[in-house]
Amino acid sequence: MLKIGSYNIQKAIGVDARRRPERTLKVIRELDCDVLALQEADKRFGPRESTLDRVTILSETGYRPVPFSENGKSLGWHGNAILVRDSIGIVDFRKLELPTLEPRGAVAVDLDIGGEKIRVAAMHLSLLGHFRKKQISSLMHQLHENLDYLPTVLIGDLNEWRDTARSLKLLEERYEVTTPGKSFPSPLPVGSLDRIITSPEFTVQKAGVHKSRTARVASDHLPVWAHLSLEASGHLSVSAKKSSEEIY
Repeated sequence: MLKIGSYNIQKAIGVDARRRPERTLKVIRELDCDVLALQEADKRFGPRESTLDRVTILSETGYRPVPFSENGKSLGWHGNAILVRDSIGIVDFRKLELPTLEPRGAVAVDLDIGGEKIRVAAMHLSLLGHFRKKQISSLMHQLHENLDYLPTVLIGDLNEWRDTARSLKLLEERYEVTTPGKSFPSPLPVGSLDRIITSPEFTVQKAGVHKSRTARVASDHLPVWAHLSLEASGHLSVSAKKSSEEIY
């Protein structure tokens, strides 16, 4: 069983307009995920410094950031970061360029969890529907044309209000899209912008939105989470299915 989550931390600025990283870390501890994707983890301009201190994360949460940053000041790339428990092995990681008019991107990491290898990709997609569709198409190409197949979870702030949106339909050939619940805006959520998307090897046992008192103030988004079970030996991968179809 794996608990995975996604949290747009809005650069540690809460709905009270105060930047309080310690409050953000409190929510991260409350979530108690095995793998947690963050969006808006870094400031947008200048050296794009992280709003969360790397040393403090290590000492106070038991997580370590996947080392996407090249400058030592950022926590991620284009604000996307992934935190993993110390017990989880980081096998490989990469940045994924996405087509956009604004600074957006995605990141991916291959993990070893108790001997099982999985891939987690985290994203923060465009506010514009046209570009969301282009970004998801690009993401699918990069994950499935350029890399060896692994059981995969996609998580993040998709900025998509409708479960029936065309951008989400692009995922359905390979993935199951889970909408854990309404997560935006945090004081009185009306939109389900944050989603967890899984390949066939995963079963979503339970999913939800973290609604603690601190979370309602710490960011304009509430975190989302899901409990996943992995049955790698019980499923054919998408690539294996394709190979089988081609042979027969």
